[in-house]
Amino acid sequence: MTPVHFSFSSAFVLGLMGLAFHRTHLLSALLCLEGMMLSLFIALALWALQFESTGFSAAPMLLLAFSACEASAGLALLVATARTHGTDRLRNLNLLQC
Repeated sequence: MTPVHFSFSSAFVLGLMGLAFHRTHLLSALLCLEGMMLSLFIALALWALQFESTGFSAAPMLLLAFSACEASAGLALLVATARTHGTDRLRNLNLLQC
């Protein structure tokens, strides 16, 4: 494994570990998701450049578009949660309550 691949793999794993173990605020969970998506985007872009395939060059842009949609939906949920519950702490959110 090259150092470039190791750095992107470790960035993805660190984002995943942050999402799994440090779930205090919704904003920190969204930042961990964005870090994971950014590492995936850069890894896919470098992979497409490494293999010099024109058919695969659209995949990183498609991933980036989905990442932008995920970020906007996450921020909308963050604003809605902060307005209704008064905080973005994940412990205060209960899906069983209306």
